Order: sequence, then C-alpha cells, then structure tokens
Amino acid sequence: MDRVRKLTGAEPLLAKGFSGKGITAAILDSGIYPHPDLKERIVDFRDFSNGRTGCYDDYGHGTHVAGILAGNGKLSRGRYRGIAPECRLLPVKVLDRRGNGSRQDVLRGIEFVISTRERYHTRILNISVGTLAEGKEDEELIQAVEDAWDAGLIVVAAAGNMGPRKESITSPGSSRKIITVGASDDEQIEAFPRKGRILTGYSGRGPTCACIVKPELTAPGTGIVSCSSRYAFTRQGYTVKSGTSMSTPVVSGAAALLLSLHPELSNLDVKMRMHESTVDLKLPGSRQGWGFLRIDRLLR
Repeated sequence: MDRVRKLTGAEPLLAKGFSGKGITAAILDSGIYPHPDLKERIVDFRDFSNGRTGCYDDYGHGTHVAGILAGNGKLSRGRYRGIAPECRLLPVKVLDRRGNGSRQDVLRGIEFVISTRERYHTRILNISVGTLAEGKEDEELIQAVEDAWDAGLIVVAAAGNMGPRKESITSPGSSRKIITVGASDDEQIEAFPRKGRILTGYSGRGPTCACIVKPELTAPGTGIVSCSSRYAFTRQGYTVKSGTSMSTPVVSGAAALLLSLHPELSNLDVKMRMHESTVDLKLPGSRQGWGFLRIDRLLR
C-alpha cells in the first residue's frame, strides 16, 4: 500500500491529516475479519451469504479490500495504511468461502445499504465483485446499483478481470451511471508468482455490450499488500492480491478523502472531480477511460 499511496499522490496528504474521518463506506464482498487495522471503525456487519452474526471473512477478499480502502496501518506501524485510514466501514457479506455469490444475495446487500444509508451515514458503496454473461449484461444488478446511485450513494465498482478482450467489463460495472475502475498496472502481473487465474492484461476493457465507454478511470491493482483475514491463525497480518478488485477501493478511499473535506458534494460532483483529476496514460479509452487517478489533484 505504501507504493499505491506514492503512485496516486496520497502519501503527503495522509501526512497532512487527510483521513476520511466522518465518512462511512459500505463494502459488498466476502465479509471482514476484525483485523487490528480495521476493527475499531466497523459500524455494523450483515451476512446475506450464511446468515451469521459477528464479523468474519472465510474467503479473505473483503478484508483485503477493506484494508486498501481504510486500513490504518496499526499493525505495520503505518507502512500498510489504506487510502482513507479513518473512514468508517459497513461490511456486507454476499460472497461465500469460495468467493462465489448469488445474484439475490448481492441484490439484498445493495438494498440493505440503500435502506440504512441515513442510519450509518453511508456515502460510498464499494463493489469489488462482478459477473460477465456472454453477449448480455445483468440488468437486475445494473438496476440495483443505479437505484443506489439515484439514492445519493457514490457507487464504485470493479471493471473485472476478464481482459484484455473488448466488451469484458463485468456487471454491475457496466452501468452507465456509476464509477467503474480498471487496473493501471495489469501488464505487470507476471512479476507476482501467486497470481492464480489472473492473466497479463486482465483489466476489463470497454465498451460495454450497450456501447458505453468504460471504465471511467484506473488505479493500481497488481501486487497490492493489504490486510489478511488469516491474522488470527498465522499472525501474519498482511497478504498480497491482484485484480481490479484491488483498484476499486483505492478510488473509494479517494472519494472518502474528498467527502471528508467537502461533505456537501453529491455523487455526480465527486465523479466529475475525479474526471478532472486523472492523468492520461496514453492508452486507448477502452483500457484507461479518463486515465489514472491522482488523489493529490483530486484534493487540490
């Protein structure tokens, strides 16, 4: 995460006290482990996958995403802080221990976030999950995230890891309204032996099946160090993961920083400010969208 903060220009901002304080971000994922870097700012937990109470993460993906967005680096003495280290978290579990989830659980999770947004002062909905149906989009998922957007939430979703072919943006990232995030460094995946099923050029490419230009922007997503859900068993507090799932909370964290400074901004305001804060990577629009997000420009 120290590398991500430097690349995006967030490092000096954290030193100046920018932290995301007062903002709540919901994370629709595999749950959350009460990691030392996170547990003090978890406002609630809801499990639509197994119906359990009490924070847990049997897959590890959600905890890693949460650490990128809002880890405070307590365990690492600041080295692995997230983008918005004082942002509050509302984890919503919709994925099981294998990282799979049903459409209905995801829809229920989104509805929960919408219905409780005033109770928890939720401003951001981070969705690092997605599905890709050949030749069509998941209209139910897209409608759900657009309902969340219309309710005032800043919805940030992953572009998916189905690149480099065109029309590989996953749903609900293919929604025309929300902010969809690709990985700026997907060509570097071969440098990380534990890449799993992710291939070089993995970041989802536009346009969508409905000919919408996507993603909106990119952020680092390869070889990202963040919180591990296995801390209780191994005492190794951090792990490395790659994918647009990791790029997405970088942007959600940036939104939290901006909102803590300007809470009056609407989701459309935030989207437009992000548009103005990108750097052109000289890549096709279907690959980079507007470009690479510079958080220092966003808060300037």
